[in-house]
Amino acid sequence: MLVTGGNRGIGLAIARAFAKAGDRVTVTYRSGEPPADLAAVRCDVTDPEQVERAFTEVEAAQGDVQVLVANAGITRDTLLLRMTEADRDEVLDTNLAGVFRVTRRALPNMVHARWGRLVYISSAIAMVGSRGQTNYAASKAAQVGLARSLAWELGPRNITANVVAPGLIDTGMATALPQRRRAEFLDMTPLGRAGTAEEVAAVVRFLASEDASYVTGALLPVSGGLGMGH
Repeated sequence: MLVTGGNRGIGLAIARAFAKAGDRVTVTYRSGEPPADLAAVRCDVTDPEQVERAFTEVEAAQGDVQVLVANAGITRDTLLLRMTEADRDEVLDTNLAGVFRVTRRALPNMVHARWGRLVYISSAIAMVGSRGQTNYAASKAAQVGLARSLAWELGPRNITANVVAPGLIDTGMATALPQRRRAEFLDMTPLGRAGTAEEVAAVVRFLASEDASYVTGALLPVSGGLGMGH
């Protein structure tokens, strides 16, 4: 399996959960250091050549990618009136076009095998919106339409496509939030607490398992109720 953006936060927790269960896992990373306990390849998902090279390396080392978790994502938060073209394009290219790139590269082998699992890591922000995050929310909401369209295209090949939408999760991205904004998100969360990356990983593992063989086109919030009903 391959987890993009798997060297920190939610992606790292997902990769470690699968590795602990005995799966062969590789993570991609764009910056920072790769985790010492997992196979890793450097890959910027905005660069088609790097995507191709990463998949080629993974296939040579562990075989075809049967489970793809598209987790790589960035933020460039600012109000729309202040947002630059670069702020918009960098987020959309990473969070949405990057998902298209890695999915398209993974699909031929899944189609040939007539089995595969696509899991996209979106966000509860896609459902409720957030001030200063129009670019991020749009990129994450679009993943739902992508997954549901792929569910129709790939269902006959026994390939599922699902979306996980984390809420406020205790990762580096969440801790960078201003305290006032964090408090607002907690007020919107019925369980009244932040989640853990491991709680997200457990849901991703379910979606990749045979227990979820009849689940496709689904949006599963792991949010403590944030965005409930949207």
